[in-house]
Amino acid sequence: MVESKSTPITAEMYEYVLAHNPPLNPAQRDIVELTHQKFPEAAGMQSAEEQGPLLAFLVRLTGARHVVEVGTFTGFSALSMAQALPADGTLITCDVSEEWTAYGRETWAKAGVADRIELRIAPALETLRAMPTEPHIDLAYVDADKPGYIAYWEELVPRMRPGGLIVADNVLFRGEVVDPAATGSALAIRAFNDHAVADHRMEAVMLTVADGVTLARKR
Repeated sequence: MVESKSTPITAEMYEYVLAHNPPLNPAQRDIVELTHQKFPEAAGMQSAEEQGPLLAFLVRLTGARHVVEVGTFTGFSALSMAQALPADGTLITCDVSEEWTAYGRETWAKAGVADRIELRIAPALETLRAMPTEPHIDLAYVDADKPGYIAYWEELVPRMRPGGLIVADNVLFRGEVVDPAATGSALAIRAFNDHAVADHRMEAVMLTVADGVTLARKR
């Protein structure tokens, strides 16, 4: 069996990691705390704190100008990416909840990036299928319902520019992807992981960041 070199992430180690990443700015911190206050039972759907700076870094690294997000929730990840976009950059984010995304709208406006973000309230597949079919997306972030991941992938891949990056969250699904008895979302994520790694249109790597993140570059 291959031996893992991963360092166990204790609470102390996690604090150390956060301390050595870019700190959240006031707008990011506000939406993280507000989400836990308003939606304590659902707050786990928010991207992990270290993923905000990571997503911003990836936007700047790729020089992205057109970003698509599948799954908005309360807007932390959209905020993080929009703040890293150039002034004329655009981010289309998809969700079905007016309640959750209302907090995102408010935060984006306070942070001065609302003009870069277009929120589309509709099933994400409808939103993606309505987009131009030619390659035009620089970066896409998928963090929504897990059974939909393969369908979202299949709509996004043809629309990605060469070198464009798809970022998929929760690809380890709390470790349940390796459970032979996995069902539901865990089973859906396992199927997605197999689908992504086998797609020769993309070059994918899986990272043990937060609940697992796959980065896939359009060939």
